[in-house]
Amino acid sequence: MSGFLTIDKDNLQPLGGNIDDYPEGIVLPFDKPYRWTSADVVRKVKFIAQKHFHKKNLKVGHAGTLDPLATGVLLVCLGKATKQAEALQAEKKEYIAQIELGATTPCFDMEKEIDCTYPYEHITREMVEAAIPGFLGEQDQIPPVFSAKLIDGTRAYEMARAGEEVVMKPARITIYEMEIVEFELPRLVLRIKCSKGTYIRSIARDMGKALGSGGYLSGLVRTQSGGFHVGKALSMEDMGEIMKK
Repeated sequence: MSGFLTIDKDNLQPLGGNIDDYPEGIVLPFDKPYRWTSADVVRKVKFIAQKHFHKKNLKVGHAGTLDPLATGVLLVCLGKATKQAEALQAEKKEYIAQIELGATTPCFDMEKEIDCTYPYEHITREMVEAAIPGFLGEQDQIPPVFSAKLIDGTRAYEMARAGEEVVMKPARITIYEMEIVEFELPRLVLRIKCSKGTYIRSIARDMGKALGSGGYLSGLVRTQSGGFHVGKALSMEDMGEIMKK
């Protein structure tokens, strides 16, 4: 998996106007804006890139969805690099996850209102440290009902919003590392390194349960995707510098 051009904050440079000059394509690591969907980023990049390269059928896609309320590394592939999207998506990911203890929401994050509250005053840092080993390693994880998982061709969140009963099948994932970054009740911040397909929202829910309380995700940053780090990721405004005439 090599040969494509990568542009980040360390080598911000304007691209030529011919996509054929990049036979293996281009990969752009963006810091996805808060409340943007991954598809929003792709649409924006595609619109600008099609005009820049004068190519209406230019292929543009991303390598690994980020929820709207998350920020951080989102890899956008242009041209032939779209063929590498699956391999890029398979790389390990790292996140900084902020969990609010003592409550739950139907979607495991802040997209929906709190539906239940629980005591949390009993939770200590030592309890969290004792719970972490149980989250490590290869395991089956139940994805959130409000997720983009396909069930008989329909997105799970579409079925859930329509009031249909949704049964989520477990997915095989791996948690490689987990450590406490901050502990100040009711807030818990964790650094998590994991495999593709891991729902950090589900970890928030499960951590709340493991601590004898509830939990939902109140903030998320993807700090790393494979070899791409958020510290070098592009802003959407950088597109003007990369694809200027």
